[in-house]
Amino acid sequence: MTEIKEIAGIRLDVSATEEFLPKNELDAMAPAVNEAAASLEQGTCKGSEYLGWMDLPKNISEADFAAIEASAGRACSDAQVYVVVGIGGSYLGARAVLDALRGMETDSRTGYPEIIFAGTGLCSSTLNRVLSKCIGRSFRICVISKSGTTLEPAVAFRTLRTIMLERYGASEAARRITAVTDGERGALRQLADGEGYETFVIPDDVGGRFSILTPVGLVPLAAAGIDVRAIMTGAEKMRQACLSTDLRSNPAHLYAATRFGLYQKGFTTEVMSTFHGDLQTVQEWWKQLFGESEGKGGEGIFPASTVFTTDLHSMGQYIQDGRRNLQETFLCVRNAVSRLTVPGDTQISDDKPANLDGLNYLAGRTLDDINWKAYEGTKAAHGAGGVPCSSIEIDAITPEVVGALLYMFEKAVAVSGLMLGVNPFDQPGVETYKKEMFRLLGKPQ
Repeated sequence: MTEIKEIAGIRLDVSATEEFLPKNELDAMAPAVNEAAASLEQGTCKGSEYLGWMDLPKNISEADFAAIEASAGRACSDAQVYVVVGIGGSYLGARAVLDALRGMETDSRTGYPEIIFAGTGLCSSTLNRVLSKCIGRSFRICVISKSGTTLEPAVAFRTLRTIMLERYGASEAARRITAVTDGERGALRQLADGEGYETFVIPDDVGGRFSILTPVGLVPLAAAGIDVRAIMTGAEKMRQACLSTDLRSNPAHLYAATRFGLYQKGFTTEVMSTFHGDLQTVQEWWKQLFGESEGKGGEGIFPASTVFTTDLHSMGQYIQDGRRNLQETFLCVRNAVSRLTVPGDTQISDDKPANLDGLNYLAGRTLDDINWKAYEGTKAAHGAGGVPCSSIEIDAITPEVVGALLYMFEKAVAVSGLMLGVNPFDQPGVETYKKEMFRLLGKPQ
């Protein structure tokens, strides 16, 4: 049995893939993995102009933290609602972290504004729901965009800004808007400088889907009362672990090698499955990160996700018995809310027998324990059904663990993308739909 090491609160277990990817074959991939990692460290890889994400955890300064926390303090003092405007990498990371941490048993956040998101699409009913939450409540806007002209967030921001100007007037509206944008260029930078908005800079060398550990993610998270220092501490612990050239001691490299090795054997779709519902948006962030980074030139593992046990009653059938091109990565949390246990059921009277549902065998057991057994049983069943399974196991979700997990995924996709022979840091295919959409809308050339 391969020793499973815990790093920054995360255990990566790939032993259940060995039937499909023998241990010696996986270990033989170490030189190729280290070559890809070295090209990242040396800045010689494809897309080398977008490697700023690699050192964010160690480069953030006390002044950076202080500015972010001061902004959060102002939001807490005068806003009941904090509207984050952005799309893709400009919002998914922050939303993923917020959702992941919302069920923490130790969460005692009070006095912070409600965080809601706008500009994530062009659906009128979705934007209308956001606007309705601002009626009769004090609000602030945090608009996140490198250019300020991306259609979806630009439409939402223009709408929200108009309402804010009508309610507060120009001077107070400007005080209530924070712009996270380019340091020098773009429509949003020009507007922010002209109106006097509070601003934070998106580094030029960090792409959108890698931006969660920049002000793109940290500013809204701090406004929500999340410990952003702990997030960066966890990310730094993982960054240091990811410098190792020992494949088995480097979770990002081991994950990249395993999924790439399985891809070469025909397992071309990766399903990330979780038994922890609060991680569903982390799965969505993961899908963007891996899909947009790897899906190029006819290559790439297709990322999909399921939330169990709910999806065991639907997608579970396909995973168990469908086409055998699937590999599965479980993202599992052992402890969430330990106080929730199954109560016993005793007979109240002769005509009301006890235990009609047959659940007394579970009486006194925590839902966390039952959920973990569901994970172990599902993993065994899917493996027996021909699905190679890896597991990312976490004892409890904390800001530090989440920071480590985010960095692990970023490093892994950079390495696996380079092993595929693609540039992990561009997204040329995304521009195709935009051209057609703007043509149909009649956008001036």
